[in-house]
Amino acid sequence: MSLKNTLKVLVVDDTSVSRGLVCMSLEEIGLKNVDFCSSGEKAFDIATRQGVHIILCDQNMPGMSGIQLLEKLRMQRATSRVGFILISGSLSKPLLDEARKWGLNNFLAKPFSTAQLKACLQTVTGPL
Repeated sequence: MSLKNTLKVLVVDDTSVSRGLVCMSLEEIGLKNVDFCSSGEKAFDIATRQGVHIILCDQNMPGMSGIQLLEKLRMQRATSRVGFILISGSLSKPLLDEARKWGLNNFLAKPFSTAQLKACLQTVTGPL
């Protein structure tokens, strides 16, 4: 079975338009198993209860930021190896350094194209 059919992807963004754009790009890439939510708290719940392979997460969200979610995931044995891509319109060196400290797999700057998202994903998953 193809990776596109089996890879469980979770999109996390508090803005519905941004979530929709990421999901549309993932659909264009051909990924079949995509879920989404609007908060870090819900994402953590999904990751621990249902399991996911990779999370594409916005940085700036109320309640729990993308880096805070990454930190929480890495501290739990069951979710410590989940792939994590941080998405933000303002990726600074200090922000990326902090994220890398917690095991960030990759990052993507907004705005992005479907091709850029695919290339970013493939650095974590291998060829899609």
